[in-house]
Amino acid sequence: MSEQSISIPPTTLAASSPPIPPARPVAARTKLLLEGPVFATLLQLAAPNILNLLAFVGVITFDGFFLGRIGTDALAGASLAFPWIMLVLQTTNSGMGAGVSSAVARALGAGKRETADELAFHAFLLAFAYAGIFSTVMLLTAPFIFGWMGGRDKMLMDALAYANVAFGGAVCITVLNLLGNAVRGTGNMSLPAGVLVGCVFAHIALTPVLIFGYGPFPALGPAGAGWGLVIPFGVGSLIMIGYLRSSRSIIRLNFYGAAPRWALFADILKVGVPGLINTSITNLSVVVLTGIAGQFGPETAIGYAMGARLEYIMQPIAFGFGTAIVAMVGTNWGAQQYGRARQIAWTGAATIALLCGTLGLIVALQPSIWLGLFSSDAEVARLGAMYLRIVGPFYVCFGLGLGLFFVCQGFGRGFAAMIANAVRLLVSAGTGLAAVYWLDLGVTGLFAAIAAGFCIYAALTALAVVRISPPATLN
Repeated sequence: MSEQSISIPPTTLAASSPPIPPARPVAARTKLLLEGPVFATLLQLAAPNILNLLAFVGVITFDGFFLGRIGTDALAGASLAFPWIMLVLQTTNSGMGAGVSSAVARALGAGKRETADELAFHAFLLAFAYAGIFSTVMLLTAPFIFGWMGGRDKMLMDALAYANVAFGGAVCITVLNLLGNAVRGTGNMSLPAGVLVGCVFAHIALTPVLIFGYGPFPALGPAGAGWGLVIPFGVGSLIMIGYLRSSRSIIRLNFYGAAPRWALFADILKVGVPGLINTSITNLSVVVLTGIAGQFGPETAIGYAMGARLEYIMQPIAFGFGTAIVAMVGTNWGAQQYGRARQIAWTGAATIALLCGTLGLIVALQPSIWLGLFSSDAEVARLGAMYLRIVGPFYVCFGLGLGLFFVCQGFGRGFAAMIANAVRLLVSAGTGLAAVYWLDLGVTGLFAAIAAGFCIYAALTALAVVRISPPATLN
């Protein structure tokens, strides 16, 4: 008698074995990543991420606006703390966060929904670990760091009042950003962007009340700005946790019965750590090159800095498309659709390069469009214009390098692209110093060295992508 002809009463079957849960079907959003038209899907996914750019601009602008009403010391003190707050925002949003997105996308593409669920739990644990390290280090060292940065007396006190709250509540930022990136890994870009923008609007509404006081609320001064950041991000974190634990989410954040597994941490960290370091290198490059430019005098340093500030606009543009690239490339790579993954990779990177290159050409031809926003000093404008005319046409290479870095993260291979960015810094700084001190090429040589660094960055990241092979062909 064949197995198919055996009849088992339902009661016997129920008693002998637990019911098998139905297989979780491929979500429509995952199906879009696997089958949707490449360029149209990229645009659809990238559009909500532009809100992230507006959100960061809101935080930067309104904090300074409100604290400036207290006085110069409060504004200057917050300026000492703000770069470090932006560091934790950026490293968890586009650095370590991209590692979470990549891992989730690759798991979903491979049909491993339970693994994707576990990755959300591991992202939650990493958020607490990262926040614990960051908060501990910054709370202990902030007085010394701010003092080294020039903080004195009332300015230092205001800086610490703001920073102690913001640094102490960093867990609210890390949880929101890492869990938000877990959601982005499913192809849902709208929810994380909407929650982040909501947090910024709440920050703008709440901060003046906490700084200046209103009704029963006492005036907290600079500390109020810190609470105005921590409280909305804390609420945003709870919203993200609630969504990931609901039936509306493709992946689910489970706490009961979940246990940490090193293999899943490693899957996130192999992309997240290079992403975190890459973000730090990008910021460090501006600091180092500003210092080299400063050897020619403060006007040169300011002229370079005003020109290079444009690069901070290009990074969020790259992030907007880059998170979409990570989700699409990761999902298709996990589904073994290697040809489509490469098509997405080059289409996305070329789009970012085109946008950055177009912006670079515009400011190269009309530098005053950008420089006029910051300074009316004739010498600063002259040097800034020189920088943009030399470097602007090569922003297409900078954009290509940024785009291909996100491509590498989607493939789960961020290390080579991180090295490419480090080489860019070394080339720009090393050849810049050589041009200044050995070849006597002056400022023109320094700016040409920076342009050469962008070209090297694009070439090395392109090589890194070309050399990535499908897992089946690896030795």
